[in-house]
Amino acid sequence: MRSGIFSAALAVVAGVSALPAPQETPASKGVAPLPLNIFDAQPKFVTPIPLEVAKEIFKEHNRTHPDEGTHEPRSIEKRARCSNVRVRVEWDSYPDSNKQAFVDSIKCLMSRPASGQFGQSRSRYEDLVALHQTLTPNVHQNSKFLLWHRYLLWTFEDMLRTECGLNVPMPWFDETRYPGRFSTSSVFSSRWFGGIALGGNCVRDGQFANLNINVGPGPGNQQHCLSRNGDGAKTAYCNSDYVNQCNAYGDFAGMASCAESGPHAWGHNGIGAVMSDTYGSPGDPIFWLHHAFVDRNFRIWQNMNSARVNSINGNDAAGNPLTLDTQVNVWGMRPTVRIRDILDTQETTLCYKYNY
Repeated sequence: MRSGIFSAALAVVAGVSALPAPQETPASKGVAPLPLNIFDAQPKFVTPIPLEVAKEIFKEHNRTHPDEGTHEPRSIEKRARCSNVRVRVEWDSYPDSNKQAFVDSIKCLMSRPASGQFGQSRSRYEDLVALHQTLTPNVHQNSKFLLWHRYLLWTFEDMLRTECGLNVPMPWFDETRYPGRFSTSSVFSSRWFGGIALGGNCVRDGQFANLNINVGPGPGNQQHCLSRNGDGAKTAYCNSDYVNQCNAYGDFAGMASCAESGPHAWGHNGIGAVMSDTYGSPGDPIFWLHHAFVDRNFRIWQNMNSARVNSINGNDAAGNPLTLDTQVNVWGMRPTVRIRDILDTQETTLCYKYNY
């Protein structure tokens, strides 16, 4: 039933538009931006759904699944809790010294040699971009999306800590504070991640100015600069009403589908250019702040019912039902885990939470 509702929605929206010190980010002012139509032509796994359509999908879902996810299980699995939980801090509350430490650790990954695991990668940072590119068909437009990206984000954070010495909390960007006006956040200032309203041109300011990208667009590889477009009509959907709408679902699969085609997709497409490339979007370092926002919203949904850190539903890309023992892997960049290991972020595998 859900697939039929989603297909109908797509028809409606078809016309809607002690470690080595960090080095300077690899840069070359001679690399030109790719035309926006090249990014637009890449395979898209999710069509962004306007909030008004998402509300209709939710109504139909509740009509056909009136009691889904509303009851606690009779017994909750008891698992080891982390004794020293790290707290991810929202960007506006993040001290400038921590912001610089976070940026420096990203630059450090960009300065370190690639592992050799991915032929298209030119740095340790691009190993992560290439990993995302390789697994894109398996981890988008299915219920593994939130779970795999949660573990990718943790893998990124762990690499910053263990390989580049990050010793401050990981930040996240509360996009509900800036819907339709991302450019007014200091995230997109010349002091930090550079401009957003660039019309598809290269980012020439901020700490990632003139960044070269070697992975993507799409499943191919063509050297290009970090570029952004910036469309407030799209980022306007990264608002609290939409987050709350997705978190009103009683079941994981329904919430995950709403989140992926809702604030997640609108954020990617609203930032635009490199971020709109499903395969190579981690080439823009803003990817990690955006996905921390998506993961935070997922965690808020889990906090509403204790069953949600002990149960799962939905299918993977091959149509196989997810179970607590379904594996989540990042190709050996960090250990393969099971869904049960990463459902509760405050257990020993992940060991983090959000400041609100």
